[in-house]
Amino acid sequence: MKGGRARLTFLGTGTSQGVPIIGCKCEVCRSADERDKRFRASVFVEYDGLNILVDAGPDFRMQMLRHGISHLDAILLTHNHKDHTGGLDDVRSLNYIDRRAAEIYCERNVLEDLIREYPYVFKFPKYPGAPEWRLHVIDERPFVLRKDSSAGELEWVHDIGYHYRLPDGRLVPTARCLDDRIEIAESPGASSGGSTASLREAPPLASRSEAPVPPLNVPRVAVATPSRLAPGDSGVTVIPIRGLHDKLPVLGFRFGDIAYITDMSSIPDSEFPKLEGLKHLTLNTVSYNKHHSHFSLGETLRLAGRIRPEHTWLTHLSHSFPVHERFCENLARMCAEQGIHSTVRPAYDGLTIE
Repeated sequence: MKGGRARLTFLGTGTSQGVPIIGCKCEVCRSADERDKRFRASVFVEYDGLNILVDAGPDFRMQMLRHGISHLDAILLTHNHKDHTGGLDDVRSLNYIDRRAAEIYCERNVLEDLIREYPYVFKFPKYPGAPEWRLHVIDERPFVLRKDSSAGELEWVHDIGYHYRLPDGRLVPTARCLDDRIEIAESPGASSGGSTASLREAPPLASRSEAPVPPLNVPRVAVATPSRLAPGDSGVTVIPIRGLHDKLPVLGFRFGDIAYITDMSSIPDSEFPKLEGLKHLTLNTVSYNKHHSHFSLGETLRLAGRIRPEHTWLTHLSHSFPVHERFCENLARMCAEQGIHSTVRPAYDGLTIE
């Protein structure tokens, strides 16, 4: 399962409300320790030369500014909740600076929700200045990420919007229909460029119609059988991990010997082989007590004991846990009492692991 070298930075480690919570006067929300101040959960992964973002919640803009990130090769979405997708409008800045459409990888149900929640991104003709996205449909099977996989360099046409500049110098609109925006993510070992086959077309670009985008009909993802890239191929393989967030299917992701899991309350037994031999594992927990859609702390510790990574990091943390230093002490004691050999620590915004 080991791949290339990965380096992961926690951009946010808080719950859907963040920490501190608006109006709360508890000890954690009033803490002066910067490790107790948490943006919504997100990570930045540097993986064999690629810059990968996992989730773009409402704090996306500030996270990018805080860490000086000006280029992303891919945005991976774990699921469709707003604390993980609410910042996607702000990729407009990267479209302009990087002159590339944002490459977004997500499951079919997430894609359909994006079309409903960001209708202006998918309208035809498109409002000038709306974000430029290129969407790739994935599921729990491995897929390949490559640098600069978009159709071409974006060029702004005043009062009209983005066009692609082709090698022969011609300018073409970025999209005329949904087919232009959505692909099936490439499986390892497969030829480049999956096809969506029969996505229903929206009104042509020349039309001034304000009709909503028609319903989306995305075919099933092609089967990904090989687990590694073909010899001599470029790019990296990302391994999704299937889990449930209450009853909602969600994905975690493995990059080499680092795995990132958030917003899960259960993991099927069939997924545990994907988590063997890890150096770093991130798991979500929001409370000491049982929660309907997240792991409790006890469940997280049992998972750390079962998976046995060298290091386990906790994310999606609420203000119900103690301040950082006291929480570290409590975790060390609990791990010693339960015979857990993985070091278990709360992650914090800005922490980097590799």
